[in-house]
Amino acid sequence: MSLFICPICKAPLERAGSVYRCPEGHSYDIAKEGYTYLLPPNQKHSSAPGDDKGMAAARRAFLSKGYYQPLLDALCHLAVSHTGTAPAVLDAGCGEGYYTAGICQALENAGKHPRMAGTDISKFILRAAAKRKTDAEFAVASSYHLPLADQSLDLLIDCFSPLALGEFQRLLRPGGIFLYVVPAADHLWELKQILYDTPYPNEEKETPYDGFSYEAIIPVNGTITLPSRTDIQNLFQMTPYFWKTPKEGSQRLAELETLVTKIAFRIHVFRRCGNF
Repeated sequence: MSLFICPICKAPLERAGSVYRCPEGHSYDIAKEGYTYLLPPNQKHSSAPGDDKGMAAARRAFLSKGYYQPLLDALCHLAVSHTGTAPAVLDAGCGEGYYTAGICQALENAGKHPRMAGTDISKFILRAAAKRKTDAEFAVASSYHLPLADQSLDLLIDCFSPLALGEFQRLLRPGGIFLYVVPAADHLWELKQILYDTPYPNEEKETPYDGFSYEAIIPVNGTITLPSRTDIQNLFQMTPYFWKTPKEGSQRLAELETLVTKIAFRIHVFRRCGNF
């Protein structure tokens, strides 16, 4: 049985070959790349929402070189140490599946038997995700209307994606773990110094959420060296700065042949409370 449920009637989905079906007769084709489409028309606000082909390619190329390996390592350690033998796991806003695949592999290497799923609003980026980890499930879906059953998850990961708190509360079982990754104050600081005349640090805060207890805030810090214009542009294209940088800043970056910049993340670890 799939971790996904039918977005129309909320019944369980079961995979049969290249199709997901529910008992009510609704069916969803599985693309040749391995993902399915569970985004109803009334939740789709453009013809091709989310990352486009260029952004998806840039993200895959950059992450595949291991520049964010310290973050993946930290997430894998937390996933292994906070789950049982057969956890149900969702990577919400999974992008091209770098963290999804890495966490799933770490759980398997630890002798566990995870049921792993990833969702994203972009079909282009899920094509890469489904190829990266073929034994996980991937679906185009909105983080605010996730096609999974109530209290069906043991672990939920949100890495730089929208905070759909109501959905995350609904999906996690009592005692389940929520890993929320955000940029720290000086993340990509040297990149921002090139792009902007007066860059400012990211806001860092500790925000409690109803229905969750705070377990920890895990810092992940490092420095990366990008040795080529291609790597620099791939990083730029996968950040929100790509859409809001003045032309002059983009030109300055395009002239760089190498870039050394800090990376800094904070993993907020929450546990779902049992009194609901």
